[in-house]
Amino acid sequence: MTPSERSPGDGVSRETPSPDPSSPPSRDSDPRAAEHVPPAETLPEWLRPARAGLVAYARLLAGDGVERGLIGPREVPRLWERHLLNCAVVADPAAGLVPPSAAVVDVGSGAGLPGLVWALVRPDLRVELVEPLLRRATFLEEAVAALDVATSHGPDPRFADRVRVSRARAEELAGGPGATVVTARAVAPLDRLAAWTLPLARPGGVLLALKGASAGQELEAAAATLRAGGVTTLDVVRCGDGVVDPPTTVVRAVLGARGWSPPAGRSRRGGRSGGTPRNRPGASRTTP
Repeated sequence: MTPSERSPGDGVSRETPSPDPSSPPSRDSDPRAAEHVPPAETLPEWLRPARAGLVAYARLLAGDGVERGLIGPREVPRLWERHLLNCAVVADPAAGLVPPSAAVVDVGSGAGLPGLVWALVRPDLRVELVEPLLRRATFLEEAVAALDVATSHGPDPRFADRVRVSRARAEELAGGPGATVVTARAVAPLDRLAAWTLPLARPGGVLLALKGASAGQELEAAAATLRAGGVTTLDVVRCGDGVVDPPTTVVRAVLGARGWSPPAGRSRRGGRSGGTPRNRPGASRTTP
């Protein structure tokens, strides 16, 4: 999800005017997307095999993504630094945040950030992109199909076999087998986000919430609620030193062996029980 998609309203993403999602996708992209592709030698070695897939995804974002209102035109020149690499560094195997062969759920995926990026850079992952809005879910399905073709001659011959799109709200998917990692980017404040996402994680699973400069403040404000719900480890991790500037800030919340149990008086949707939630306008770590 891009920062421009944060939302009041549906608890996951914001509706904005766009062309009819049933219209044929455009294959034209803003030429600025090609101008800002980093040379392979400037990427970390572990990312280089995924470069072709990331280039194909950047073209989709700069074309269909802009046309359909999933990202703003001003984001095109900084797709790599602010979006693709910003997401990719969190999945760096050396960072240890996303375990090998993990089952990942990306809640409020929007344009596919970070879930599609992780699927491209980590062929060992199985990724579910959860998005309630039709036009965004349609874009994601088309992107998965297009990226399956784009990566078919690389190290990941069947991209579409391990990436799926679910048009649903997060709370509609609770009660399944549970994911190893649940993630979200620029979706909601941490206390509300945890109520939506942690029911999708298995016991011992982890929420990786990609946040901005306010991550530490959000963590302090939500720490008591998260620990009451079953979180045993809660910290802020900064990823991508030397790759992105500033580094990506991630709040990590690890569930204990009993899994997530909503604190008394709060519903899974993040508001008080019976109410409707409303939105409020190498690695270093900090722990409350």
